[in-house]
Amino acid sequence: MDEFKPESAHDNFLRCFRAGDLEGLVALYESDATMVLADGTTHAGQAAIRAALGGFLAVGRNLELKTRYAARNGDLALLSNEWRLQGFDADGKALELSGRTAEVVRRHTDGRWRYVVDHPWGGQ
Repeated sequence: MDEFKPESAHDNFLRCFRAGDLEGLVALYESDATMVLADGTTHAGQAAIRAALGGFLAVGRNLELKTRYAARNGDLALLSNEWRLQGFDADGKALELSGRTAEVVRRHTDGRWRYVVDHPWGGQ
């Protein structure tokens, strides 16, 4: 996929996630980005997002992700994907998480798209 299309945010996220690259994942977010978790908890800023993403990585790296749509208006885009993560909880029991996202990304001067708002369950 063209790295300068909004959907490239999904490709970059999947690549970093499967590699276990937490810092690479965090770099895909703007410094003041927001992530919303399933329980409605909001994580603002890269430090908080790093902690949330670390929790997802702890489950495992078996992530599947498929872009549902990308609606673009200039340097902003609304994205959504369907995802499924399989792994293990802290007790070693098999665990599967899944959802449909609602995401906002912004194109930066280098042409790359970074997350402004990421809600992994926002498209349910």
